[in-house]
Amino acid sequence: MVSGVLISLSGCKKPDPTPPTVEEEQLTKLSQTWKIKEAKLDGVVKDYTGFTLILNGTPGAASFGYTVTGRPSTSPWPASGQWTFGADPLSDIIRDPSSTADKLDMKYSVTDTQLNIGFTFGGTGYNARTSVVKGAWTYTFDKQ
Repeated sequence: MVSGVLISLSGCKKPDPTPPTVEEEQLTKLSQTWKIKEAKLDGVVKDYTGFTLILNGTPGAASFGYTVTGRPSTSPWPASGQWTFGADPLSDIIRDPSSTADKLDMKYSVTDTQLNIGFTFGGTGYNARTSVVKGAWTYTFDKQ
């Protein structure tokens, strides 16, 4: 009888661990190396050949990191910085949230293979003239 109880108990599934939060799920999707497919400023395609965005982070951290490579001279992207999720972690990212000058609200969508980011940039730019980088930017990336 004891053997029967032990055998039946051993067949019971253990409860699943705590399911991931929305932020953790999105962080997993976003934490990749993303290669540029297309960049547009105010609807006009810009040459971003060789541009790569690397997003990374640790679940539970207050902020996460990013770096870019292959940045053209007409870029609204600094070489690196921090990011956090915005009000809606399914669509909002805040780039450089603790910087008064560089804080930027961004909209995004992500799948297993593609990332789309959009934002309006009004700053002075990085390695660029102000008039060249101001406006509505959209980026489409493929997972590398």
